[in-house]
Amino acid sequence: MLTLSRDDIRRIDKLAVEKLGIPGVVLMENAGRSAADIVLGILRDEQPVAAGKNSVAVLCGGGNNGGDGYVIARQLHIAGVGVRIYTAADRANLSGDAAINSAIASRMGLPSRDVLTLAQLDAASPELESADIFVDALLGTGFRGNVRSDLAAVIQLCNRLAPAGGRRKVVAVDVPSGLDCDSGLASNATIRADVTVTFVAMKRGFLNAAAEKYTGRVIVVGIGAPVELLNL
Repeated sequence: MLTLSRDDIRRIDKLAVEKLGIPGVVLMENAGRSAADIVLGILRDEQPVAAGKNSVAVLCGGGNNGGDGYVIARQLHIAGVGVRIYTAADRANLSGDAAINSAIASRMGLPSRDVLTLAQLDAASPELESADIFVDALLGTGFRGNVRSDLAAVIQLCNRLAPAGGRRKVVAVDVPSGLDCDSGLASNATIRADVTVTFVAMKRGFLNAAAEKYTGRVIVVGIGAPVELLNL
């Protein structure tokens, strides 16, 4: 089984842009659309997808993982799903492809609220309790070490509202937030996902038996960047 490290992923992304000429925003669009399709499949397993009859909470961080989340939110909205974005980062500090997709979501008028502070998170809790699915797009493969306190609070609330085996499902984008993608070790706050939609190939840390209770079922999807780029 092919597995990729944090450095492998960075190399593939870099070569896809520089050698193949695929814009980063296209890679992000492919990643987000593939993940949105998985979310739609989970919803269809539970009930027909119809406007206003499903609710997905997309938790977005400040990096490219958060950018994927904005794409997911847009694609779910287009598919008729009730979606709301919860931003755990200052949008003014976003850059690159993440900033582009955040701006698109804003121009579309997608429902959104900040959860940068404990007060904002508490205010958002009643809405979060009505969600059918949480999409975890807070932290990606670049994460290592400890989760800072504001993001830890969001992760802990998500885990509390969507316990394992419960009605609500959690879909992690690329890697559960707080999990080291190379070692598979959890940090001080780590998302417990039912499904992890990971890009290009399995991450090396997912082979650690200790990671399974955080990743749940792992589904690999493509983003338009071939793994053969690693041979360049």
